[in-house]
Amino acid sequence: MKFRQLSIEGAYEITPQLHGDPRGLFTEWYRFDKLSEVVGHPLNLAQANLSVSSRGVVRGIHFADVPRGQAKYVTCVRGAVLDVIVDLRVGSPTFGRWEGVRLDDVDRRAVYIPEGLGHGFCALSDDATLSYLCSETYNPTGEHSVHPLDADLGIEWPADVPLLSARDEAAPTLAEAIESGLLPDYAVCKEFTESLRVTG
Repeated sequence: MKFRQLSIEGAYEITPQLHGDPRGLFTEWYRFDKLSEVVGHPLNLAQANLSVSSRGVVRGIHFADVPRGQAKYVTCVRGAVLDVIVDLRVGSPTFGRWEGVRLDDVDRRAVYIPEGLGHGFCALSDDATLSYLCSETYNPTGEHSVHPLDADLGIEWPADVPLLSARDEAAPTLAEAIESGLLPDYAVCKEFTESLRVTG
């Protein structure tokens, strides 16, 4: 299992070792101990999600209030997606930057997204299926979105006509989210991460 830190602080791409033979395939797609070594604290597993999307569907950009936030460990178990991570932490050196990682059922990569970052994806195939491990349960009052097609973000979605949910269509732009004070604060996120290192 190999970890590669992305250009956004705290986010990682994980490449598992695949063991295949004529019978099929086996891989460890998540390891509690390996992730803890890299990020400095354990991932509290509070909820697991499964998302199935048609080709061209774009979901995101979603994030949660910090504290407590919601860290995610995401992999694609069927098909392929472009998984997108956005730094929404006001005051971060990479604020507003995004990075995309292809997740698919061939290489079986995963991404780790810490609290305070935004997350979204675009389905590159029909029935693209993502599995998420989450550090906190869903909190409807603490969950938010930024419009995935906002020109200020400039995300290069690989879809001619991205298909959005009503919620994502109505999401504020990055500028509106900044003005309303909706976004996480970088210093608060850093402090929260340090508290996880102590309690972990």
